[in-house]
Formats: sequence, C-alpha cells, structure tokens
Amino acid sequence: MQYICDAPGAKTWFRIETEGEAALESDTMGHAVEKHFRHAWEAAANGYQATSSPFIERDIGLRAHVQRSMPLFLTLRDEEGKALVTAMLPPGGEDDPGFRSIVVGPENHDPYPEHGDAILGLARHFGLTLDRARCYPYR
Repeated sequence: MQYICDAPGAKTWFRIETEGEAALESDTMGHAVEKHFRHAWEAAANGYQATSSPFIERDIGLRAHVQRSMPLFLTLRDEEGKALVTAMLPPGGEDDPGFRSIVVGPENHDPYPEHGDAILGLARHFGLTLDRARCYPYR
C-alpha cells in the first residue's frame, strides 16, 4: 500500500496497489473491491502499448501504465491498521465529470456519518468533491 494522506482522528488514507491488497480489503470489509480492482487492472493492461518489441522488454512499463490509467482504489485505516472505508476515485485522482467515485464502509454501509471528516480530507487532498449523494451508491 502507498501512503496518500493523513485524516482527522489519527486515520490515514492508503492506495491499494495490488490484487492481493484488494483481496485483503474485500475480506476485511465484506465487499467486492477485489473484483472491481481486478477488472480495472485488466482494462488498463489491455490498453497498454509496449514501447519495445523484444519479448523480455515488452512489459517493462506495464505496471506504471496500469497505475496511471486505472481508478485509484483507497483504504482508510485507523492507527492500528483497521480498515474503515474504501474509496474508488478517478485515475490520478483528477476530476472527471464522467467518472463516478464510490465511497463505502464495511459491508457497503454508509461511511459518511462516522468518517465524513476523513472523506472530506481525502477530497481536499485531491481537489475533488466526494459528497455522499454522489459517492455513496446504496441509499
């Protein structure tokens, strides 16, 4: 996981970088982030154009391309490492009106009442609007 930013209340946002980390997040949080991460990784990898033709060098830039191209998958953790919130933001954390950011708590519950301040901190970090009405899909 990659550190992204601190949040109020001794919490920290991290980027989920691997399928294994996504699987752990799914198991811990009781939702399907692993499936969405895998689909996003595959879609980004399918869009990769190798810059070299020798087989051994073909995929040198693949991982960097995938991480630039796919949505950001993030996890909010408390000071003991407990998962609290999972978020999916546009690639690069850049505003994209056509992309629907998603923010959910354990078992897809609404995280805003308990962790709204941390979600606001993440929104400020990226310069995004992560309001409940748009980002929490289960009403």
